[in-house]
Amino acid sequence: MALGQVTVNNLNLGQGAVTEIERYFLFIGPGAKNVNELIPLNTDSDLENALGIPASDLKTQITAAKLNGGKRWACMAAPIAADGDWAKALEKAMQQGISVEAVVITKPVKAAAELSAMHDASIALTNVYGRRVFVMAASAGITALQTWDQYLTEQRQITTGLAAPRVLVVPQLHGNDLGVLAGRLADAAASIADSPMRVATGPVLGLGPVPVDKAGVLFPSAIRAELDKARFSVSQTYPDYEGVYWGDGNMLDTPASDFLVIEYLRLADKAARQVRPLLIRRVGDRRLNNTPNSMAAAVSAFMKPLRLMAKSVTFAGLVFPGEIESPKDGDIVLVWLNKTKVEIYIKIRPLNCPKDLTANIALDLSTDD
Repeated sequence: MALGQVTVNNLNLGQGAVTEIERYFLFIGPGAKNVNELIPLNTDSDLENALGIPASDLKTQITAAKLNGGKRWACMAAPIAADGDWAKALEKAMQQGISVEAVVITKPVKAAAELSAMHDASIALTNVYGRRVFVMAASAGITALQTWDQYLTEQRQITTGLAAPRVLVVPQLHGNDLGVLAGRLADAAASIADSPMRVATGPVLGLGPVPVDKAGVLFPSAIRAELDKARFSVSQTYPDYEGVYWGDGNMLDTPASDFLVIEYLRLADKAARQVRPLLIRRVGDRRLNNTPNSMAAAVSAFMKPLRLMAKSVTFAGLVFPGEIESPKDGDIVLVWLNKTKVEIYIKIRPLNCPKDLTANIALDLSTDD
């Protein structure tokens, strides 16, 4: 004998969206107010109320980022004392569950060791918290006592021989270059797959005055080119074309790396953030096994965020491409190393992007018959 029973269970199949943190940055630097606090900011924020009325480099950079970041701009600010430690502020933010795409450290660095420490901190965040960030650092602008050649020599010493793949360094030549680039990278009107070089994004806004050396020489294009070669990220202008734009977001990576520019690192990091929760949900779940049906289902699940990243839109006859090319069969491979350990290989393809364009013009001097 038995009594009838009916049970209805809700099955969570893990098909929801993963929260995106792209374009949300943490700014750390000496400030005049709310020292050692974490201050959320957006386009409606009163920066003098949040960061203090006295001038500070932190407020200067956030002001520039706010101006260039578009209507959806938001960030987290961590003011520290003039002699404060950015690493402690970063750790505090991480312990309080602040997830960001980038950490912007406004106090200019003077030596390669400081940039190396920033890279080490970014790697530690991945190891400890599973969070992937890149670091935007600043170096000093030219002083009133330097020539451009002297300044270039000084700056080259900071990056020569340094491998810090998750660090991008910006010379503060106009006083707020770091904030301008941080805002440009956070602008929701552009894709994370876009280079800050993209002219269609528009000119940068609010960039400080053009710097001069002790002889009164305006910032030469030759110096800008040499700073770019030294892996600094600098502003850019085009002769007879109005506006100031930006060059590549150069990462302090080694030659032949896949991640020499910021947009490639951002794409790989986004894919990693999207896939990581899917992996966590499958820990100890025997539905992921080495049978053909299970393997096919897993590949399909891991392919979903890549398809979303690749989604394009056609409007008014123009195609606005996705962040990556559409994934293909074979772009995700699962390998069982033993009964309990599986490795997954995922391939993403950035779209081609023109950065060096040449037009060749020829005359047709033939006569018409």
